[in-house]
Amino acid sequence: MLYWFMKYVLPGPVLRLLWPAEVTGVENIPTDRGVILAGNHLAVADSFFMPLHVPGRVTFPAKQEYFTEKGLKGRLKKWFFTGVGQFPIDRSSGSAAQAAIDTAVRLVREGRLLGIYPEGTRSPDGRLYKGKTGVARIALESGAPVVPVAMVGTEHVNPIGSRLWRPRRIAIHFGEPLDFSRYEGLSGDRFVERSITDEIMYALMELSGQEYVDIYAAKAKELQSAEEAGVRAAVPAQTDVREVTRLPESKAG
Repeated sequence: MLYWFMKYVLPGPVLRLLWPAEVTGVENIPTDRGVILAGNHLAVADSFFMPLHVPGRVTFPAKQEYFTEKGLKGRLKKWFFTGVGQFPIDRSSGSAAQAAIDTAVRLVREGRLLGIYPEGTRSPDGRLYKGKTGVARIALESGAPVVPVAMVGTEHVNPIGSRLWRPRRIAIHFGEPLDFSRYEGLSGDRFVERSITDEIMYALMELSGQEYVDIYAAKAKELQSAEEAGVRAAVPAQTDVREVTRLPESKAG
């Protein structure tokens, strides 16, 4: 109920009015089955704008801390995130991460729209970073197609560290569904999962026009923090995701 209220009553119409968006490719989202919407991640605003322009309800995994904080503020956060249909991810261990993947797979099999950011965290500088393979495992175990979603310009609406959103035009591009049925039965094969993830990231690179960097965004943030602390550390220059080693088709079945 809270989800639909926010989408169609408040603040959804206000967001549409103040931040007009160029939206393309919505027709690429299948309507007869569960779908994984895999997006680049430039700002907190992404999780507000993307669902606003998608027919149906999008469910995102959210940090477990949003559901476990103590006090009144914590209870309000839990109420909000639960009300809009988010589910917690515990990233403290491998078994906890698998539990989150199992939940995501179940939701997609039920016909839901699952929103996920393969980079795992916001880009620290507007570039596109290496994807984590959880999205591939969800795709393999659910059998669902993956629709790449490119957010453009949201980092200017909601820059990292900002409290107020700034008026800017944005764009949201939905790519054609990616079908990974050729890898059926190969969930858990790290080479297959890396190949799938790289294919998704390449589609996002093409849709968004972002420069691709072949390291994880979390690592880039560590390097950035080290530089700010006076330690010299270089972030790799642009890398074309097509150059990343892929699993040959013949070995993938």
